[in-house]
Amino acid sequence: MADDPRLAALRPSEPLVAQDVREYFRDSVFSAIGNQKVSTTDETIYYLVNLLAQFVRSDALFERTQDAVCLKPLALVYAEALDAQTRSARNRAFRRLGDVALLISGMFAASLNRKLVDLDYYIAMGGGAYEYLAIGVSDTPGGRTLAQVFAELASKFQVFVDVLGEVSDGSNLRAPKDVMRLYETWVRTGSRRSAEQLRRLGIEPLTGSVSLRHS
Repeated sequence: MADDPRLAALRPSEPLVAQDVREYFRDSVFSAIGNQKVSTTDETIYYLVNLLAQFVRSDALFERTQDAVCLKPLALVYAEALDAQTRSARNRAFRRLGDVALLISGMFAASLNRKLVDLDYYIAMGGGAYEYLAIGVSDTPGGRTLAQVFAELASKFQVFVDVLGEVSDGSNLRAPKDVMRLYETWVRTGSRRSAEQLRRLGIEPLTGSVSLRHS
């Protein structure tokens, strides 16, 4: 699947983390899709696996400001998309909106119960972003494959939330802020305790990246 030239456009713009991360999530996604009897394409599965693999890099999900590391609210990402001066910038912003909404609503749905916005809000925002992208990238280089993937993610957003929910159940991951706090502590201090806590969550702290182990 990784050698298929049609999938080149699905690769993220930055290098992925270690190969074992993708293998872990590939097995987890295939298992969840099989258990839930979801009909989907190889291209969409490939997109989901890469999206999950990127998560274990802190800079893929969180943004660093002068004061802290944080997860930007979806409303701000949406505003950035609307204010974008070029189509490519708008597409990037909507893609981040869809990806973050899918990750949070699928992998960390329980954490949304404590927030002012709920799961329905994330599903609506993410599905809408992918629906826009299905049209917005259709005439770009490699866009036909991406457009088909985004169209499927938009029409089956809740289905893929459930798929990622099953992946989350088997991964021992906590709310993103909890993982982020542990990871940042380890990066800053080299704390053995933080490293061991990460390992118990299935995340192996490595210099320059992290890799996810089977539990």
